Amino acid sequence: MDYQTTLRTKLDQLECHFTWALIKDDLDLPSILNRLDEQLKLDVGKKEKLAQTYNALAYVKFLQELQKDSLSNLLTSLKFHKECHEEEFHKALIVTYGNLAWINYHMKNYTECESYLQKVQKIIENISSESSSAPEVLGDKGWTFLKFSSKYYERAKECFKKALDLEPEDGEWNTGYAIALHRTEYGEFTIENSPAVKQLRRAIETNPDDDVLKIFLAMRLVRYKSYEEADSLVEEALERSPDHPHVLRYSGKILRCRGYVDKGIIQLNKALKWSPYSSLTYHQLALCYKMKKIQLLQEGNHHTRSLIQETRDQIIYHLEMATTHAPCFIPALSDLALHYGERREIPRAEEMFQMIFKTAKEKNDNLYVVHFYYAEFQLYSNRSEALAIKHYIKCLEMSPGSPEGRKSARGLRKIAEKQIHRNTQDGEAYAILGFIHKEKGEKSQAIECYEKALSYGENDEYLSNLCALRLAMQ
Repeated sequence: MDYQTTLRTKLDQLECHFTWALIKDDLDLPSILNRLDEQLKLDVGKKEKLAQTYNALAYVKFLQELQKDSLSNLLTSLKFHKECHEEEFHKALIVTYGNLAWINYHMKNYTECESYLQKVQKIIENISSESSSAPEVLGDKGWTFLKFSSKYYERAKECFKKALDLEPEDGEWNTGYAIALHRTEYGEFTIENSPAVKQLRRAIETNPDDDVLKIFLAMRLVRYKSYEEADSLVEEALERSPDHPHVLRYSGKILRCRGYVDKGIIQLNKALKWSPYSSLTYHQLALCYKMKKIQLLQEGNHHTRSLIQETRDQIIYHLEMATTHAPCFIPALSDLALHYGERREIPRAEEMFQMIFKTAKEKNDNLYVVHFYYAEFQLYSNRSEALAIKHYIKCLEMSPGSPEGRKSARGLRKIAEKQIHRNTQDGEAYAILGFIHKEKGEKSQAIECYEKALSYGENDEYLSNLCALRLAMQ
């Protein structure tokens, strides 16, 4: 085995960004860079946090084939680590030394690579467990997964849980686990049995000064209509951290969810001043203007078309800004295409949807979301109920518990009930209702609807295919 192969074998055994299966195709690099840049501003004076962020930034620069920038960021990370720990072989340096070994290997600085490998080895000899089991490594890994892609949230949750098993009172791991649960918890929970609510409360106990955690808990409480406590938490967070972009952004989201759209827009614009490249803030502003548009339409004809069009233009502007700063932001891209369709730019919307489908399939990312928005486009802009049904079904099949899955179920039910109102023996309508019941796990109701569908549409090949699942359920 030659020298380079030996080095590579040792490198593959390290715990660092280069070995954590962070796949470039999974990542929206411009968006990650914006988030990391925001994090650096937030963490001024917090050397441990700065060291962690520069580590992550170095790996992004490597993926962009900027090896010198990557090395420079790693050396900055190392400087902050050493200022915190004042020792060369502290276990918090495992990841940084590992990254330095890898980047020097790629730059063909093999002597430097070997030197950093030796440093990692010396740290491992001084700790009682494998490097992969060190809480510092697990925590760094967890934060990396949270920052890099929603695809890695489950892995982040696992890392923080392992770190907590080792150090249950640690505020950092409690915070990471709370955020990971908050981002992954869907489904039928109550305020009493929600793991995310429980862990957010626990994290606030261990980090009483973390106002972002309070905002996250408030977001959860709003879902369960516990408005009084949620409002109290938002008020406290804004009073203590009036300029924190995350507090402003998520309080704006809460205000929107409560129906206070104009107040939400004010908060989000404040957040945008602090963080002008935040795709998430632009997206939240777009959602506020969407709600504003719905309110205008519901209020009736005294609003001029120009006011509604002005609001629609605001939606499109903010979605365009969100996708400029995060080019692979699938939900925002899909919503943007839908609004082009609403503005009667049908060919442009159709072309964009086909591009988004391609991207979502290639990245295996949020494909169900694209199906939902495309169904809405077909139903409301292209006036194709058949295609809307097809794509609502695909969304519901792929992700029944997601917000888009639930909206697809509602869309399908609305179509089916309208069809039954027109014709009480519409086989397709009963097949659709059977499918909705099946996805909800309501077996007897599903079979009953499928029976009706088959009896009313015996010669319909489409219905026969749609109802085929009935046989497997019995």
